[in-house]
Amino acid sequence: MKIRAAVLEEFGQPLAIRDVDLAEPRAGEVLVRLVACGVCHTDLYTASGADPTGYAPAVLGHEGAGVVEKVGDGVTLVRPGDHVVTLFAPECGECVHCADPRTNRCTAIRDHQNAGYLPDGTTRLSLDGEPLRHFMGTSTFAEYTVMPEIALARIDKAAPLEGASIFACGLSTGLGAAMYTSKVESGATVAVFGCGLVGLGAVAGARIQGAGRIIAIDLADVRLQSARHHGATDLVRVVADAPGGGEARDGADGALETSDPVAWIKAQTGGFGVDHTFEATGSVAVMGQAVEAAREAWGVATMIGVAGKGETLDIVPRLLITGRRVTGSSFGGVKGRSQVPHLVDLWLRGDVDVPAMLSHRITLDEVNHGFDLMHHQDGIRSIIDFA
Repeated sequence: MKIRAAVLEEFGQPLAIRDVDLAEPRAGEVLVRLVACGVCHTDLYTASGADPTGYAPAVLGHEGAGVVEKVGDGVTLVRPGDHVVTLFAPECGECVHCADPRTNRCTAIRDHQNAGYLPDGTTRLSLDGEPLRHFMGTSTFAEYTVMPEIALARIDKAAPLEGASIFACGLSTGLGAAMYTSKVESGATVAVFGCGLVGLGAVAGARIQGAGRIIAIDLADVRLQSARHHGATDLVRVVADAPGGGEARDGADGALETSDPVAWIKAQTGGFGVDHTFEATGSVAVMGQAVEAAREAWGVATMIGVAGKGETLDIVPRLLITGRRVTGSSFGGVKGRSQVPHLVDLWLRGDVDVPAMLSHRITLDEVNHGFDLMHHQDGIRSIIDFA
């Protein structure tokens, strides 16, 4: 079939909207009609050429939701008419990692997926007879996509697919980091560095877990107010000319302003730091702050953001030998097929305000505008509406 898709033809250049060919699903594969897709920083990161694992030409997009249209031979996990969320982190249910509750890092199709191919080592996408690679095994900047059945989470049809799309990456990553990776305890103190979609997910996840104090830290007032809406108890805006040394001044809309959020957090916690910190900016400097702000003796600093190519995180060893732990979180530790439906159910029962996170609706033709909005930190998440 012919479909319209956003193609990364050359790194550092705008995506091109092309009419591409999509082949039928083969054994173990599923044809999905996309209804909505979030524009995620990972797509921009790859398009820019900063991702050392990136490749082109490819159809980008990975934060999608849609309807199953057709299944290939042997498919048993979904059927036509099912509503699904696409998963860049599949779950086969059988590999050594899927069998272990400590991780969601399924190994079944990783090698081919990382190289831009479906599990049999080929693609279903082509342009003018030349193959196009599948981005993150999903390629959801397109009207339709073909994916492995183990990379689809079947969800309740009561969930609007526009909102469900952000569970494919950003929102699940933040929620899961708090709920599954760091396992925030009831009454715990929490600091979230960066209040985009992932950070807001961490705020909401910490609230759902029963955290006693949730400190949201960002540069932008609008994101801090969003953090308050989703459960933050303290808002801290980082301003270069604001007081430091543990001090802060009153800012706009109830936020405090400081030039040194780490010193302020320590001053608020008897010099120890908070029980859990989450870094959701991708800045290695902010990652370092998240480590320092974690509590001596048992604090856990969870790194969620994606750093730039070649960047490294320097940690003073004494921060570790005094008890702090540093951990990473891949897709929030969420096992896609089995746990994403549960996270969507949290939305349906009112525990997460998903519509408040959807800031812009755009068409596929406007996907590059979605990147511009992200670059200017305008809104939380832009959604491509394929309707």
